[in-house]
Amino acid sequence: MRSTTVVLCAIDNLIGATNKALTGFPEFLEGISKAGIPLVPVTSRGRLELDTAIRKFGLRHPFIAEGGCGVYLPEDYFHLKPPRSLRLGRFTCIPEASPQPAAAEMLESLAEETGIEVVALRGLSPRELAQNAGLPQREAELLRQRDFDELFFFAGASDADVKRFAQAAAQKKAQVRPRGALWSLAVGASLAACVKDLSQLYQRSLHANPLRIGIATSDEAAELFPACDRCLWLAERDAQAPASAAKCKSLPLFSPQTWTSALKAVCNRQF
Repeated sequence: MRSTTVVLCAIDNLIGATNKALTGFPEFLEGISKAGIPLVPVTSRGRLELDTAIRKFGLRHPFIAEGGCGVYLPEDYFHLKPPRSLRLGRFTCIPEASPQPAAAEMLESLAEETGIEVVALRGLSPRELAQNAGLPQREAELLRQRDFDELFFFAGASDADVKRFAQAAAQKKAQVRPRGALWSLAVGASLAACVKDLSQLYQRSLHANPLRIGIATSDEAAELFPACDRCLWLAERDAQAPASAAKCKSLPLFSPQTWTSALKAVCNRQF
């Protein structure tokens, strides 16, 4: 690692569930890699769900998965082993949320307590899972294999029911968040804490405070940008600027020049 810049990039709107990337984004990743700047993917996806994208796009740095449930470190990425870490597959994980089955048990408890019917993805047949996830069966199966959070959907709940369910979860220090047509429940997830833990590891490794540059579209910016020093907002048409826009550079999401401009901004720290 030669750079004191670290990019935290929310990738869910940039790399699709079937691992097709937005035009220009793969070239941006290649340019960041050649510049020696670590790029940390930030995603609501799980470790196994992300694996194909990691290999396809050469994402060889740590990543934050399941919406801030944990930081995943490749083998021997940092010289010193981080405290309170878990071994999950081929990664060392710094957990922020409670590992499964905590979320599964919490979901069942909340459903009983509130009287609101929910359906967990792990209880569906492969065919039902693919239909409800709107994905091919292989990708759908990877979707429900989680280390921390529990994916589910509400069965006929009103907006008021959903709000009441989320409030009951918050009282138990659990987080209920939308994920497309599905919902996620985690116990103790915190993206800000993940960024803080990872920043401390980079600081020890680089012997300097890294400049944290966040990259996100509008729906992912609200949680990521407050944890970053500089921000690159990928703006959709008519989208409302994120609250932290004062320290942000804005680029149109679908412009042919966006990723060339983004690479220049990151490498030259032009914000």
